[in-house]
Amino acid sequence: MTATSYRRSAPRTAALVILALAGGAVGWCPPATAEELPAIFNGRDLTGWRTPAEPYWKVVDGVLVGANDADKKGSMLYTEKAYGDVILEGEVRWHGEIDSGFMLRKPEVQVQIGVSRSLKRDMTCSFYVGKYPEEAQAKRAGALLRPDDWNRIRIEARGDTFTVFLNGEQVSQYSDAKYKDPGPIGLQIHAGLIMQVEFRNLRALPL
Repeated sequence: MTATSYRRSAPRTAALVILALAGGAVGWCPPATAEELPAIFNGRDLTGWRTPAEPYWKVVDGVLVGANDADKKGSMLYTEKAYGDVILEGEVRWHGEIDSGFMLRKPEVQVQIGVSRSLKRDMTCSFYVGKYPEEAQAKRAGALLRPDDWNRIRIEARGDTFTVFLNGEQVSQYSDAKYKDPGPIGLQIHAGLIMQVEFRNLRALPL
C-alpha cells in the first residue's frame, strides 16, 4: 500500500472501528431478513427436535405437518436446543379451525396461532400466559392474515419484552420479567379438536 492510499483509507478504517465500538456499546444489530437466520428445521426430518410420543408430526415435501386424529389428543414438538433472547421466524399455513402456537422461554410464553379454546375466536399473534392480556392482543392481525395461505410470523424475544410481526407488520408486544429463563422453542397441536397446521422456513437466531 502506498502512502497516498494509506492516507485515503485511514479515515474510513477509523470510522468503521468507531462504528463497531459504538455498536458494541448499544448492542449488536441482528440480521433483518429471514434468510439470514439459521434454520432450525431442515425440511427433511425432525433432526434437532425432540420427537414426541404421539405420531402427529411428520415432514411432507419440505413442510413440517402437525395433525391429530379422531381422538383429538394434543401434542407438543420442542427443539432440542434452549433459547433465551432470540429472533424466531417461520411461515405457517392452515385450513379451517385450528389451535396452535409458538412456545418460548421458561416459564412458557405462547404466541397463539388460530382460535382460542377459551375465547372461541381467532387470537393469532396474541400472547397467551394463562390468559390473554388485553395489552398483548394482536387486534389488527385479522386484517393481515392470508386465509388458507402461508403467513410469516416473526417473534423477537429481548430481555423481558416479546414483539410479534405478522407478514412484515408489528401486531403485538408483551413485557413481563417472569418469562426470563432459556427454554426450547415449541410448536403446538391443541387437544379438543381435529386440526392440521403446517410450518416451513423455521429459523431462529440466538441474540
